[in-house]
Amino acid sequence: MVKYRIVDLISNYLRRIDLVKIPDHVLKTVEKLENRIGYTYRNKQYAINALVHSSFSNEHHNFAAKSNERLEFLGDAILDFVLSLMLYNNQANYSEGEMSKMRALIVCESSLNECAKEIGLGELIMLGKGEEANGGRTRPSILSDALEAIIGSIYLDGGMDEAQGFIMHLLGDTYQKAIKGMLFMDYKTALQEELQKSGDVVIQYKLMESSGPDHSKTFKISVHSNGKAIGVGVGKSKKDAEQMAARAALEKMGIQV
Repeated sequence: MVKYRIVDLISNYLRRIDLVKIPDHVLKTVEKLENRIGYTYRNKQYAINALVHSSFSNEHHNFAAKSNERLEFLGDAILDFVLSLMLYNNQANYSEGEMSKMRALIVCESSLNECAKEIGLGELIMLGKGEEANGGRTRPSILSDALEAIIGSIYLDGGMDEAQGFIMHLLGDTYQKAIKGMLFMDYKTALQEELQKSGDVVIQYKLMESSGPDHSKTFKISVHSNGKAIGVGVGKSKKDAEQMAARAALEKMGIQV
């Protein structure tokens, strides 16, 4: 696939990062990262790059590293490849559609966010003042993107074997839960990720009606994208109804759920 063919092109470009003197406090942050992920970088510059959010680079134009967006792009491709290979080699009974669905479940934002929180990644990311004030250190999208950037940085620094080992260690438990049917799709997160591919959107969930006695109510909720209703769901709680509404929206969009 084109997505995987460009991995080497991106990596070759990123390997041309000029080395500069790294401040001591930044090196300490890198050391913390290395201890938490169980990997020691040969070139610390890759680690620094993985931790720089765009809000920080926008405020610090002369900093030693640019934002982690390109590394995140690379890491996303590598993560997809490694999970695809694991599923192909280990789940011989899965169809193409089942493998796609399982991979999406394992690498969704909520799964990566949990992994990022386990290693305390939020406190290591370099954020701009505005993003810091708005709670960026706990924002799932920032954490999951940074984790993918780390995967990309490990690939550049140590090669595919190191990146694959890190991914298998990081997502091993999630993988096992998924194939055993113990991991369930967060349809709301999946819908948000899908809609945001086309730009900024405002997603709202609105209660349409509730019925039944207090101890056994049923809720009907609609989900809206930029004011337009795109799905309706019913559940025994508002949370369940929201999930079902998001699932309905995904199905209307032709996305396997």
